[in-house]
Amino acid sequence: MQNETKPRKSRLVATILVVIALGAGYLVIRRGAGETVAGARPAAAVPVSTAAARLGNLDIYIDGLGTVTPVSTIAVTSRVVGELTQVAFQEGQIVKKGDLLAVIDPRPYEAALMQARGQLARDQAMLSNARLDLARYDDAYKQHAIPEQERATQQAVVDGDTGTVQLDQGNVEAAQVNLDYTRIVSPIDGRVGLRQVDPGNIVQANGTVPLATITQLQPITVIFTIAEDRLGEVLPESSQGHPLRVLALDRAQQKQLASGTLLTLDNQIDPATGTVKARAVFANQANELFPNQFVNARLLIKTLEQVDLIPSAAVQMNDAQRFVYIVKPDGTVQSRPVKVTAVDGETAAVSGVQPGENVVTDGFDRLQPGMKVSVRKASAASAPPAGAP
Repeated sequence: MQNETKPRKSRLVATILVVIALGAGYLVIRRGAGETVAGARPAAAVPVSTAAARLGNLDIYIDGLGTVTPVSTIAVTSRVVGELTQVAFQEGQIVKKGDLLAVIDPRPYEAALMQARGQLARDQAMLSNARLDLARYDDAYKQHAIPEQERATQQAVVDGDTGTVQLDQGNVEAAQVNLDYTRIVSPIDGRVGLRQVDPGNIVQANGTVPLATITQLQPITVIFTIAEDRLGEVLPESSQGHPLRVLALDRAQQKQLASGTLLTLDNQIDPATGTVKARAVFANQANELFPNQFVNARLLIKTLEQVDLIPSAAVQMNDAQRFVYIVKPDGTVQSRPVKVTAVDGETAAVSGVQPGENVVTDGFDRLQPGMKVSVRKASAASAPPAGAP
């Protein structure tokens, strides 16, 4: 009896110990869970940069690579043979049309002109004498003193002398032209380049080496290319006679050099590049543009007025559509689809946002709809200038 009582007591003690252990474990687990819940913190806000949507105008441009091309470039050569006796220009000088540039030794041509004039004077005298004889022949013929054949012969002499005089007059004019060509003048307004021939050299008529080159600078043009896909935007405006504005920017597209207007488009598309050439004209009063200079041309097609504008960086793209993150008043973000009407550099015209709403422009890596965000403060360098729209 006593031996049976001992195993029961042992089992009871073991059971009590198991219950106590389970209870203690439950309390530990529950306490740990309670501490975890009590010590849990909300997820940290995602730092982002934002910008406010605004109402404004947006210019729509077509960009193209261009080259400054003078309206006229003249290679000045002599039209007569002779010694170059005088150079009347300085290299790089701005000249006007008609300004003296150089002088060819005129003495041979002065002598030729004198000979031509002397020949003309002699033949004019012979013509005058033949006409007097013809008048006497006319009187004699009317009195039937001479046959008609003699009068006709004298008329032929007068006609021949008349032709000789006309030939002499042509020789005089040709000699005068050659003499005038010994004074080489500028045919256009422009800038003279480097001198190619020094005084004392014998120059040839229409030689291959020009005395100098003159380039017209005012006005000047820029030839640039437009993709054929954009012609549908340009042709309706240009065909209606609207002067389209063209900006010439430097190589880095940071500085505007000059402003002009579109002059014309080429009459065909280059099949190798799929582009068409366009020519714009610039007044170039301050000589901002230099011949053969590389520029970036921006053709203004139209201006969208009073549209919703946001930074281009705010527009995101997924597989289905474009969207932006809107920062709500409670500090959370909302994904909203937008339609992009046009983009110009860092600004986009969209529909789907309201002026004054803040859109996220940076910090998209961990961003999800409904998340809390903290807006970074704009640095002094990135903050918009006072009075900016």
